[in-house]
Amino acid sequence: MNLAIPTQASSLLLPNGRVLDVWLAGPEDGTPLLFIPGTPDAGVPFTPMVEQLAQRDLRYVAISRAGYGSSTRSPGRSVADVADDVKAVLASIGADRAWVMGWSGGGPHALACAALLPDRVLGTALIASVAPYPAEGLDWMAGMGAENIEEFQAALDGPEPLTRFMERDWPVYREVTARQVADAFGDLVDEVDRGSIRDVFAEWLASMFREALRESYWGWYDDDMAFVKPWGFDLAPIPGPVHIWQGRHDRMVPFAHGEWLAAHVGGACPHLFDEHGHLSLVVDTMPAILDELVG
Repeated sequence: MNLAIPTQASSLLLPNGRVLDVWLAGPEDGTPLLFIPGTPDAGVPFTPMVEQLAQRDLRYVAISRAGYGSSTRSPGRSVADVADDVKAVLASIGADRAWVMGWSGGGPHALACAALLPDRVLGTALIASVAPYPAEGLDWMAGMGAENIEEFQAALDGPEPLTRFMERDWPVYREVTARQVADAFGDLVDEVDRGSIRDVFAEWLASMFREALRESYWGWYDDDMAFVKPWGFDLAPIPGPVHIWQGRHDRMVPFAHGEWLAAHVGGACPHLFDEHGHLSLVVDTMPAILDELVG
């Protein structure tokens, strides 16, 4: 199959005057699947994923959220704000509807699309998605690795502590190589996820970090601040289907977040695994995630 790799990367001028980085890959006549990457990540495609999409007649479409890469920053943005950006991206490629997939910090933004663009979203997949803060009945940071506890506590403490965190860690991830990724994650990965960080997957992780953070850390900063304030939409009325994938070995977004989302998101279809973590879900189960999503 002749895939469009290397991919088409472009800058889209939005109606509000901002610029958004957009990636396209795979069959031009395929049904769009919008991939919303995590935090702090960019829309750089993962070649095996693009191939798996193309096998299902799906076209890879991805964005770098405001403040990442060359996407114009939107200070004080909420999770809900991504819906307008997504609407503009779909219009730019002539698509009325799309499947939506959000990984990690992209999960809340995928939920925003499902909630606020119900006529545009065919179905949603969340992979290791963050739950809202605060969430009744959820000890939000329990089970996180030390680095994420420090990061989110800084976000809760306010702009100055979070800025200090960013200024310290930004250079590490801005220049990280595939060989350094596992060590950079530190306490955020256990033996399951550490075993996934190899070969082309490690290269992809490193390339996403470098692309997302090459100009600044503001996308990362604004993501964190958006996660710990109201998201701007209700979860219960989401029509679904919303497939929720979570692994018990996840130390970035603990298993309890997936359980909470499965119990509170309208149209939830839970897929909760004891044997997987934050990264292994993407490496080992992507074909199943796609098959469940598109039927």
